Amino acid sequence: MSKISRRDILSATAGGAMVAATLEASAAATFGNPDEPPQGAINTKNNPASLTDPGPQNPAIGSQFPSAQLPPPTDVNDMPMFWASFNNAPKRVQNGGWARQVTQADFAIAEEISGVDMRLTAGGIREMHWHLAAEWGFVSYGNCRVTVLDEMGRPYVADVKEGDLWYFPAGLPHSLQGLGPDGCEFLLCFDDGKATEYNTLLLTDWMAHTPPEILAENFGVPAETFAKIPLHQLYIFQGKIPGSLNDDRAAVKSKAGAPPRPFTFSLGSSAPIRQTKAGEVRVADSNNFHVSKTIAAALVTLRPGALRELHWHPNADEWQYWIKGKGRMTVFDTGPKAVTMDFNPGDIGYVKRSNGHYIKNVGDTDLQFLEVFRSPYFADVSLSDWLTHTPPALVAQHLNVSEEVIAKFPNNKPEIMPPLG
Repeated sequence: MSKISRRDILSATAGGAMVAATLEASAAATFGNPDEPPQGAINTKNNPASLTDPGPQNPAIGSQFPSAQLPPPTDVNDMPMFWASFNNAPKRVQNGGWARQVTQADFAIAEEISGVDMRLTAGGIREMHWHLAAEWGFVSYGNCRVTVLDEMGRPYVADVKEGDLWYFPAGLPHSLQGLGPDGCEFLLCFDDGKATEYNTLLLTDWMAHTPPEILAENFGVPAETFAKIPLHQLYIFQGKIPGSLNDDRAAVKSKAGAPPRPFTFSLGSSAPIRQTKAGEVRVADSNNFHVSKTIAAALVTLRPGALRELHWHPNADEWQYWIKGKGRMTVFDTGPKAVTMDFNPGDIGYVKRSNGHYIKNVGDTDLQFLEVFRSPYFADVSLSDWLTHTPPALVAQHLNVSEEVIAKFPNNKPEIMPPLG
């Protein structure tokens, strides 16, 4: 073995220290890039090849997710995927319309809400049925007639239009039918992430699987009356456009009377809880849509460049339906974990209870989306509201800013920023 001199040892030690210092300097945390080692494109200043992606790829898909391709340097670690979409959900197409769904089986993070996107032609019927979960509906296009019977035998028939809602508690039988001139499209949310359109209790299924003599005894007519009933479920089928709403209401009138609370609500024309030049927020929950005991929702509209402020929801997971525009959301969790994702019309987002998040309109048109919760009421906590209602000296010591700066923070729970009026 060769001898190692003291000079060699000192030289190696000094060289190692220089390398360590260089690495430490390159890994230093900075404002807007807090992690060590830092993440993001800032690491590629002297090596642009680090950003290249020569392998197999689908540019059409990749272009829809710029924040996944090049995350902001404030993103850190990972979390369960909180993006899904109806755009790649298989459609069940029938004569009279179609349906597609995203449940927890497809979207693992979505424990509390599942969703269905359904289209009915003019006269198209979603056959009479009921569910094991409560159903909440939002009309995104056209016009629809709904019927429902409550547990006291009180019937309800109503027409709904774009921006309107319905709510059918679990177990209450109902139907849906598209009206003229072009039917309807609507979102359905169930208050169970595992609920699916394919485990619906259908009228035709039950009738076909009940002995003819029992049907005869139950309805007080000869068994032959039912000889031509469908032997397979109809699910969605083409029917005749119904007559006037008043005629249908008169036809179903019951001695039990009408339900004390309507099963429909006009969210789109309701008064906003917050409205500025930057956007608006409308809410439907059991406080104004009284029958809706298990689902609350907010319809949020952001003008180009506007921000749905940093906030969280303490009472439920948030299931989102993106209606129009282009948005970007960052979700923050313990760890720390912070992940940014992009959303487009027809997409679905999901934020776990109490996880911090914000949404930015990154397009040049209005952004609109629904926030849906398995809860009787809507609730959120605003970060700026919290900071401005905590002793200023305490907040100043946390953030290393002056109390004068904190006094400039919004202190009225703005919901949407900037508050342009």
